[in-house]
Amino acid sequence: MLLSAQCTDKKVNEVTPALFAAGPTPSAVAALPEAEIFEHIRQLGLAKTKARNVRKLAHLLITLHGGKVPSSFEELEALPGVGHKTASVVMAQAFGVPAFPVDTHIHRLAQRWGLSNGDSVERTEKDLKSLFPPESWNKLHLQIIFYGREHCTARGCDGTVCPMCRELYPKRRQPVIWRRP
Repeated sequence: MLLSAQCTDKKVNEVTPALFAAGPTPSAVAALPEAEIFEHIRQLGLAKTKARNVRKLAHLLITLHGGKVPSSFEELEALPGVGHKTASVVMAQAFGVPAFPVDTHIHRLAQRWGLSNGDSVERTEKDLKSLFPPESWNKLHLQIIFYGREHCTARGCDGTVCPMCRELYPKRRQPVIWRRP
């Protein structure tokens, strides 16, 4: 997640096996020169900044957290390169804490489907959390991502391609944008 800004999940998944082989633990990553980390992730957008943040994060995990991933939003968001979305993914997937991580895909789909007005990812997260019970958030955010990848892509849906959009907007080619009263 730290590596996913400005690039696709597919590309991150291509480069991380070699990085994890070179640094399978926080101590091993902290011992890697920043230039070596960069070489492993150079194909990713913002690779220089990400390499610096990966190394700093590894050092902080060791010095502040005993080599373990912290289990609170506050501690996670204090780490270099970790924002609210990444912290939400970690809290949901690693610790089972109800969270609704909103990335660009969920943000776009929530707007397209009339679940949020799409003003910001923060607004979308708040809207989705108000619409669905907390016990569904962790699973639902993944379901929306996977559905969007398969059926309602950024460039591939004009309101007639995706079954959800066809159902919501049977007479329109483009979905209407929901506006909160």
